[in-house]
Amino acid sequence: MQKNWFNSSFKKGLKKNKMPISSLKIKSFFQAPLILLCLLCYNRSIKAQELNCQITINSDQIQGTTEKQIFDQLEKSIFEFMNNTRWTKDVFAPQERIDCSFFITIKQKISSDQYSGSIQVQCRRPVYKSSMYTQLFNCEDDNFYFTYQQFSQLDFNINTFQNNLTSVLAYYAYVVIAMDYDSFSPLGGTEYWQKAMLIVQNAQSAVEPGWKSNQSNRNRYWLVENTLQPLFKGLRDCIYDYSRKGLDVMHQNVDEGRAVVLASLELIKPVYNARPANYNIQLFFNAKADELVNIFKSAPPEDKNKALEILMLLDPANSNKYAKIQAN
Repeated sequence: MQKNWFNSSFKKGLKKNKMPISSLKIKSFFQAPLILLCLLCYNRSIKAQELNCQITINSDQIQGTTEKQIFDQLEKSIFEFMNNTRWTKDVFAPQERIDCSFFITIKQKISSDQYSGSIQVQCRRPVYKSSMYTQLFNCEDDNFYFTYQQFSQLDFNINTFQNNLTSVLAYYAYVVIAMDYDSFSPLGGTEYWQKAMLIVQNAQSAVEPGWKSNQSNRNRYWLVENTLQPLFKGLRDCIYDYSRKGLDVMHQNVDEGRAVVLASLELIKPVYNARPANYNIQLFFNAKADELVNIFKSAPPEDKNKALEILMLLDPANSNKYAKIQAN
């Protein structure tokens, strides 16, 4: 189970308040059904699925009332698939579910039941003892091809490639979970990165693009392949330090937390030096650029200069954003 404060406090609360069923003093006939109902509700509450996933489908580029009905049904089916599938063996309380969003744009109807478009996937996690969230992942995948007939069941088996639609959805479900776990414990998401890689391997026979190493150096294959390489450990260490040791301590000491965030960026340098401008680093800064500006724009001048120097090196594409750090 991921090591976060929600789980720790939740489990401690259960242990503290636990009482053997045999010691309960039932003083009336009517209390038994009530206790049973409470136990059933409690049992359901601790078995909430892992994802709190919002699904949006934009089909404005495809005309027709019938098509609109199909996409409305598809949106509902994907919502149920993402939120009702059990992706891990861990137990999640409702408030522990991972916030994520899938924004799907349908751009073309290829045949009567085949479509192409893009899917943008984002996920976030809460910052300890604050009302703020930090974005962990922000990826737009333009190789989203799928077949769908209205009211058809969305089936998925991790051990085989059944169809591109559920394979893409499941792949990103595991990526989201892996990113969340990596932010709560060092390399904590490895099991789920490996599950995402298994989906990639099973999809090597797929005719749809996005799964193969030779199709692009910025696709589903390379996101997971890079992550699981020892060379990229520094990037994953950065995600943990940045989140758990940096942001999560800012409620106690802003300067201390900001210093850890700055130090965590240094962990990316060896990755950048070996693989400059690679896909994984780009995705990290897609999620973090705006947040980093907010973190460092109120920093002391020395920290501003250090942050600006490393950010301009690692992420020159967002140099205009980072210039705002020195604006004050």
